[in-house]
Amino acid sequence: MSPRPVSVSLLLLAVLLAGAPRAEADLTAFLGANTTPTNRVVRGLAVGMSLLVVGLEFEYSDTRADERGDARRHAGMFNVLAQTPDLYGLQLYATIGAGLYREEGADLLETSTGTNTGGGVKVGLVGPLRVRFDYRVFQLRGESSPNKTHHRFYTGVNLAF
Repeated sequence: MSPRPVSVSLLLLAVLLAGAPRAEADLTAFLGANTTPTNRVVRGLAVGMSLLVVGLEFEYSDTRADERGDARRHAGMFNVLAQTPDLYGLQLYATIGAGLYREEGADLLETSTGTNTGGGVKVGLVGPLRVRFDYRVFQLRGESSPNKTHHRFYTGVNLAF
């Protein structure tokens, strides 16, 4: 191979890599409240990746059962995020997604699908460490669940990388 095609190939590769937008990823551990039908503790983990203003995220959450008999719920959701660039340490986002959930209670055992919409803000603290505030509305599709719409608020520790 002559030097000319190699030089052109390397130059083309450099231009493609220089023009590629930077992908970012983050990890969030969260704790909050599922407010339907009563306030119950929810905890979970989310991992996401974004390219400019669009991102993808997978989230696992676990809502505890309570003494009144409200069922425990595990949920795994895949979400699409639309988000602002980081402005003065704040990054606003809106999200929509779908996934699976499982409810377990005294008279309830169901696995089905659900959707969610919501939004929030990631607030920069120091370096890659941020705090995340999030609100979501879940629509459950199962037959047995007495409450089809659930509201959740959480605060999480977010690490961008």
